[in-house]
Amino acid sequence: MNKQFIILDRDGVINYDSDYYIKCPEEWHAIPGSLTAIADLNRAGYRVLVATNQSGVGRGYYDVEMLDRIHEKLMQELAAVGGYIDEIFFCPHHPDAGCACRKPQLGLFHDMQKKYSVDFANTFYIGDSPCDIQVAFATGCKPILVLTSKGQTTLDNYPEFRHVPYFANLAEAVKTILG
Repeated sequence: MNKQFIILDRDGVINYDSDYYIKCPEEWHAIPGSLTAIADLNRAGYRVLVATNQSGVGRGYYDVEMLDRIHEKLMQELAAVGGYIDEIFFCPHHPDAGCACRKPQLGLFHDMQKKYSVDFANTFYIGDSPCDIQVAFATGCKPILVLTSKGQTTLDNYPEFRHVPYFANLAEAVKTILG
């Protein structure tokens, strides 16, 4: 297997997003086709990492233990279709905290680089929001926008991102990547 990576945002890419936050495992629901798409990436030799802002922790809506339970549900449902994620990197801070890890800041990506020696220039970053595309450019990753959740609004409101490849959802993006 190769050591090529793909980095995914979580909310709005793998699972449905919510303006009220995903606060417990019962509120976490995979977008149809997303888990199978990750499993397809795994079978093709890709290692999958997730980079996600989880300001609900910093806002006091849930704690890191609950976030771990949400991620356990993700991993269990993913395993049921033959897939896995190598690691989920997350920023738990409030947007006003001024941390270095909240996307589009690069802290999570520095952590990935230290741990996995990711070759960002040869790595796709798939997201649905402006900060996802911004961080992809800042790291030198190859950005892909999915139109699920905030993706269509991102495309409509940020004309500078219209040259970024975009797809209806993660499953469609992965089909194209795998050819």
